Amino acid sequence: MGGASVDVDGAAEASSPLLLPRSAPRPAVSAEVTRQVGLAAPLVACSLLQYCLQVVSVMFAGHLGELSLSGASVAASFANVTGFSVLLGMGSALDTFCGQSYGARQYDMLGTHTQRAIIVLMFTGLPLAFVLAFTGQILIALGQNPEISFEAGLYAQWLIPGLFAYGLLQCLTRFLQAQNIVHILVACSGLTLLLHVMLCWLLVQSFGLGHKGAALATSVSYWFNVALLAVYVKFSEAGRRSWHGWSGEALKLKDAKVYLKLAIPSTFMTCLEYWAFEMVVLLAGFLPDPKLETSILSVSLNTMWMVYTIPSGLSSAISIRVSNELVLVRDVWGYLYSNEEEVVKHVSIMMPILATSDFMDGIQCTLSGAARGCGWQKVCSVINLFAYYAIGLPSAVTFAFVLKIGGKVGWIMFYFYVIMIRYILICVPLMCQGLWLGIICAMAVQIFALVVMMLQTNWNEEAEKARARVQCSDGSITLI
Repeated sequence: MGGASVDVDGAAEASSPLLLPRSAPRPAVSAEVTRQVGLAAPLVACSLLQYCLQVVSVMFAGHLGELSLSGASVAASFANVTGFSVLLGMGSALDTFCGQSYGARQYDMLGTHTQRAIIVLMFTGLPLAFVLAFTGQILIALGQNPEISFEAGLYAQWLIPGLFAYGLLQCLTRFLQAQNIVHILVACSGLTLLLHVMLCWLLVQSFGLGHKGAALATSVSYWFNVALLAVYVKFSEAGRRSWHGWSGEALKLKDAKVYLKLAIPSTFMTCLEYWAFEMVVLLAGFLPDPKLETSILSVSLNTMWMVYTIPSGLSSAISIRVSNELVLVRDVWGYLYSNEEEVVKHVSIMMPILATSDFMDGIQCTLSGAARGCGWQKVCSVINLFAYYAIGLPSAVTFAFVLKIGGKVGWIMFYFYVIMIRYILICVPLMCQGLWLGIICAMAVQIFALVVMMLQTNWNEEAEKARARVQCSDGSITLI
């Protein structure tokens, strides 16, 4: 989620070691670690709480039956592919704009950049909402199971209001975290999650709306979270300092183009990876038992994204511990999503593979974060495109549909992982394993490419480029 690295006191000179004179001493390692953990921990909690909204909705839908779980799973994946991940990527450009403005003490520009992002994301949401409205028809046209497609279409339509709230949430979250205001984000996200659980119970169980109620609860909860943050911005000192009402500067076409210049590659960098994972769920709809396979992969993907929020803030060291803990609950985790014994059994089989995925995700997350800090979004987009679409998805299709085997492929393709995690390679006749092994192939290629790029980097030259990123006289950002 990549919050801006800023000093608690707000001094521009202390916002990054790259901005210090060459003769200035670097911070002590322990002090730097303490500062990063103090900032990362609340951001991890906030990201996890916000993501749990969709997870809880899928859980409630799953207990209605296998078909409801499959429909909600496919709809959530389709909505992420065509909507939510796009807004997430577009909003991530604020990490750069707001972070640099805050470091330069140009507090007025924080509000201007955020308003510009809100306008861009709301306009972007219009065509995305149109796509979600026809989710069922699109899935049927793609050859998905008609029953699952119909249920998914209904679920996706009730997610449309939440799409716009999600865009606003991304903007407000980055506006506050750029100013090192993170604890209020955790508090608001926690209150929202509590409301969401009650809403899901009321709409799904009490009012009998079924899986449509779970989707509606997601939309309402996103708007509730936005309302909480908007009230804080309105009445807090940080909000009054950085947001002086809507500004005409946010409507300037020239500056909107500058924003898009960074937002578009940021979106591709984020989405190319997200899309590959979500497409695995959609591909499961073509397997012989689509309801079972889709349900299993949905639980697996939701679990992986939940764990991913932790290494994204605390890097790969914590990912190892998280992966170990993930395996410990493998036999009971599936019951959170479904009462179907077959689903729970196969989710248990998938958990060791998820542990490996999260271990590797922790490594690539750290490397990708360094790349974003250097402004390498375009290069990383190419790497992700090659890794996931030239290697990962073709491998997944080959393993699952051509070879029609799951764990057996691991003995041939992933002998290296036996050295790291020997229990990962379990031979079972579960075809969705083949899909996930393809994703592991993609992550291996992604990590290798990022490591090579890091080793060949001239860091003194990158430091000079960072020092050259200065504000123009009108307060806008110059990107190089």
